[in-house]
Amino acid sequence: MKPGHYSIQIDASHEMLRISEEITSEVLRKLRKKGAVVAVSGGVDSAVCLGLCARALGPGSVLAVFLPDRDSSQESARLASLVSSQFGVHLESQDISPILEAAGAYGSQEAAIQDIWPDFKRSWDFKIVLPALLEAELIPTPRIQLATPSGEERIERLPHRVHLKLIAATNYKQRTRKMIEYYHADRLGYAVCGTPNRLEYDLGFFVKGGDGLADFKPIAHLYKSHVYALAEVLGVPEDVVSRNPTTDTFPLEQSQEEFYYGAPLWILDLCLFGMQNDLTAEYVARVADLTQDQVERVWKSIRSKKHAAALLHRSDVTFGESRSETSRRESG
Repeated sequence: MKPGHYSIQIDASHEMLRISEEITSEVLRKLRKKGAVVAVSGGVDSAVCLGLCARALGPGSVLAVFLPDRDSSQESARLASLVSSQFGVHLESQDISPILEAAGAYGSQEAAIQDIWPDFKRSWDFKIVLPALLEAELIPTPRIQLATPSGEERIERLPHRVHLKLIAATNYKQRTRKMIEYYHADRLGYAVCGTPNRLEYDLGFFVKGGDGLADFKPIAHLYKSHVYALAEVLGVPEDVVSRNPTTDTFPLEQSQEEFYYGAPLWILDLCLFGMQNDLTAEYVARVADLTQDQVERVWKSIRSKKHAAALLHRSDVTFGESRSETSRRESG
């Protein structure tokens, strides 16, 4: 058990029943679809979503898809298969590396890193890391960490322009996966299930048009603590529950904490809960065993991320009244 899995309590059995009923209503009656497609990653969030959909719609009306690329770990494949078997759901796997290669995603990543290290080769492993929020650093500048086949390790600050280029190239992965999810949804008459938890949804840890795109998102209101509680009542395999949340995006193993959040997820849970419920920094610090300065630092990061998330959540803009709006007004 990792610290803070249940730091914010919930009646998990009641919530499981409530969400299951909402899924049934949304998918079958409102969206008028026959089932759901769930992209599984080997992580606890997608596993909980798969379990909820299987419970609500029946395993035969749910399709699990696992869409790795050349940088995905073998452990992700094993866990995706394990959780699909646990819930009796058919699993479709497709390696998206050829699509990414053809689109130029890997070449664009390589070109971005060569702006820093001209001798960089595609066979070298790398990842992006952020400084820890709980350690004093005025400007949390992202860094790129690299490991060569010979064992040499390098780390360098990421210039903003290079960071943008690298992230833009990497976002091909999430958008390609979503394209394939909707292919299966279209051919089966299913809805696409989104898998973000509350931290990801509220703080913008998703790609617009990629993993941020879905027809329904059953756990977007749940703190990570709540997700672990639901995993227990649903019977998610322990190997999935105990896995450290990872991005599974870059060749070097990388946690969500070091890539985006900058702090352990259970601490983010407590700090976000405290902020949204108007608790004092002193109180949150005492509960989370932090200093007030550390809580304020996390809150500052949360505010910044929530601002960016609001832009990601913003719907498309039209200029002028649409025909559908005109029709509704005239019929009314």
